[in-house]
Amino acid sequence: MAQAAITAEHHGSDHHEETTTGLGHRKLLMWSFLGSECMFFGSLIATYLVYRNQSKVGPWPDEIIDVPLTTISTFVLLMSSLAMVLALNYTQRNRPNLARFWILMTAALGSGFLGFQAFEFTEFFHEGLTPRINLFGTTFFVLTGFHGAHVTVGVLWLLMMSGTTTPKGLHGITLLGLLLAFYTGLAGVLGMIDVIPQIEGTPGVIIFIVGVIATLGIGVWHFSLKTEMAVDHQAENLEITGLYWHFVDIVWIVIFTVVYLVSANDGEALAEGLLHG
Repeated sequence: MAQAAITAEHHGSDHHEETTTGLGHRKLLMWSFLGSECMFFGSLIATYLVYRNQSKVGPWPDEIIDVPLTTISTFVLLMSSLAMVLALNYTQRNRPNLARFWILMTAALGSGFLGFQAFEFTEFFHEGLTPRINLFGTTFFVLTGFHGAHVTVGVLWLLMMSGTTTPKGLHGITLLGLLLAFYTGLAGVLGMIDVIPQIEGTPGVIIFIVGVIATLGIGVWHFSLKTEMAVDHQAENLEITGLYWHFVDIVWIVIFTVVYLVSANDGEALAEGLLHG
């Protein structure tokens, strides 16, 4: 029995064991992963810059890039970082309901950003820009597509984190309901703006209203549940999640600057000048 107690105590201390850097093993692993991600996105951004204005056919950036729209989506994503900070703050203060609210708010803002990106990709396809049409299309979709995939992983991770502060047996139901309701409303919005022609007009409005009502109703139920959580363990998990989320936001700032602000005026005349000059 004594040996078992010593073993259990040893395993418990391993959970918070620090490395020579002063960081826990899991946090150090996340920093190492983010370092490899810096090289990954750095290579994609460098490739985009190398092939900038090297396309021989359109569409060109100045014909399709909508800086004001992407500025709004960028603001939405940056606000998600603030929501993440608030989520960690309330987790550390042992306020599980508020922590869960801000975790879900972070996921909702991230989903909103993905909605903007889906709309943008759809519009670009309508304008004739595809990954195969020219070098701009190839480098643009690869760079922004991989970033969108990272945001999607982050949103799913956040939804899982929200579930850990909900009574066992109910978090799956409430999270699935919230997710379905939210995306139902998003589908209605896409129908109203003619991105989904099959539900444009009145059907899109109805679907949007149903999605909003369902989201609010399920959300009230979700946040009314009383919860308990291990503060130290939950805060560490959320801090690791936050490192990933903040990294994704910072990468987008670089992408937004390089692809949208710097390249927004790139066009056929500039490309021909570079090719022949």
